[in-house]
Amino acid sequence: MVAKQLSIFLENKSGRLTEVTEVLAKENINLSALCIAENADFGILRGIVSEPDKAYKVLKENHFAVNITDVVGISCPNVPGALAKVLEYLSAAGVFIEYMYSFANNNIANVIIRPNNMDKCLNVLKEKKVDLLAASDLYKL
Repeated sequence: MVAKQLSIFLENKSGRLTEVTEVLAKENINLSALCIAENADFGILRGIVSEPDKAYKVLKENHFAVNITDVVGISCPNVPGALAKVLEYLSAAGVFIEYMYSFANNNIANVIIRPNNMDKCLNVLKEKKVDLLAASDLYKL
């Protein structure tokens, strides 16, 4: 349900993304999902990793600005309209999605959501019987 996500702030310069992935690889930490948002000066890599607490520690030790944020993982059919239906539930309940990213694998789409109200989001998703991903499952993808 609720998983830990890393948010890593990166200067917009060649090699910074490589450095992050090398630090994680050296510690045998798998990066299973990610998205990158950027502006002129920096980027934010948001990602789900196999060992978030360990990743946080080693990234800090390697002088990366990193935070841990709670997110929700859901699974829905990889068909047109499936995500729209879930987002409609949340929207109707007044839950705002700060950001999200997804990845599909055959017939299943996995979606990471950062809602403005975690408790309300979880209540709506449970009430509507949306398939929530356990954190332990997300970390192993």
